[in-house]
Amino acid sequence: MAAGAPRIFVSHLAGVPVFDPAGDQVGRVRDLVVMLRVGRRPPRILGLVVELSTRRRIFLPMTRVTGIESGQVITTGVVNVRRFEQRPTERLVFGELLDRRVKLVETGEEVTVLDVSVQQLPARRDWEVDRVFLRKGRKGGAFRRAKGETLTVEWSAVTGFSLEEHGQGAESLLATFEQLRPADLANVLHHLSSKRRAEVAAALDDDRLADVLEELPEDDQIEILGKLKEERAADVLEAMDPDDAADLLSELPEEDKERLLSLMQPSDAADMRRLMSYEEHTAGGLMTTEPIVLRPDATVADALARVRNPDLSPALAAQVYVCRPPDETPTGKYLGTVHFQRLLRDPPYTLVSSVLDDDLQPLDPDATLPIIAGFFATYDMVAAPVVDESGSLLGAVTVDDVLDHMLPDDWRETEFHLNEGEEAPTHGS
Repeated sequence: MAAGAPRIFVSHLAGVPVFDPAGDQVGRVRDLVVMLRVGRRPPRILGLVVELSTRRRIFLPMTRVTGIESGQVITTGVVNVRRFEQRPTERLVFGELLDRRVKLVETGEEVTVLDVSVQQLPARRDWEVDRVFLRKGRKGGAFRRAKGETLTVEWSAVTGFSLEEHGQGAESLLATFEQLRPADLANVLHHLSSKRRAEVAAALDDDRLADVLEELPEDDQIEILGKLKEERAADVLEAMDPDDAADLLSELPEEDKERLLSLMQPSDAADMRRLMSYEEHTAGGLMTTEPIVLRPDATVADALARVRNPDLSPALAAQVYVCRPPDETPTGKYLGTVHFQRLLRDPPYTLVSSVLDDDLQPLDPDATLPIIAGFFATYDMVAAPVVDESGSLLGAVTVDDVLDHMLPDDWRETEFHLNEGEEAPTHGS
């Protein structure tokens, strides 16, 4: 754990208000959703169950939580109001972990769970349950207060929570593969039976499933998406990179595509439609619509703060694009690019407009794959801006997407024969 990272006991989160960045209340915390792991490894916090003013309970992923402070939770402001449905691999902290009888590993003594604490992992948005507050002695009845010594121990000091190694359900399978990179988990899913693949996909959270879908062959993507409930399929598409989601949507029958688009957030659906309007093997068809866009009056410090976003791929974090308002693609006039190395060389207060690289000609949205590949090879770039004839930034093409479309269709199924000590190459690494 990071030194000084706040430890929060979940009892202090029950009923606390959840706010968006503007200070408007979204709802209140009613529970925490965790995923148990094999052995005695601490559970990962997947998100919060939030009750809206309408009494509907929704799921708020931890990736949408920007801060947990005294008496409040702050979100990115983007919430999905689909009713919360618990999945097979998920456990509710208040509903299933608290007041549970477990055993101390060292003595075998039975104890009662009164509370658990959570802490954020260093340099990441992930949160884990790290400690358990226990009471020794018998459990109290409905009309008498239980007495006994209380103590706080590490999660690993208690048994009775975690999954069994020998379990054969999707629950245990997921816990076993939790540490795999998306590309490696995709390879595992590809070789499972269709039934087993659907079970594992249904149990993954939206963000994890989105990452894995991006690494799967097209036939597997379509199969998995078709077995999800339509509302969830739309959520997973929203969590995917826009260019990958648009490619997948393009392969679906027109009726299915339109139905899924109608279930997506209007802004996400608009991005999908815009990407699908371009030919597949062009800059417009390959680009992502979510590069880092800054205004001319932003500083180097502002740029570095955006680059540090752990959700960005290394290629997208390699440079920022400076444009006049609006900031969302398609933007106002594209002014130039600032490379990450340049950001490291200049003082934090320097305006990005003063350190622009405006010599490189941006890509036209109709540029073909050979032209794009030649651009990357000539200028040693890992990402390139795509600008329309009016001068507006439409998006950015990254080198991993170029490679993805230049390799043979079955490249994901290729076996890599490695010498001892080598690491397996992974897509996007």
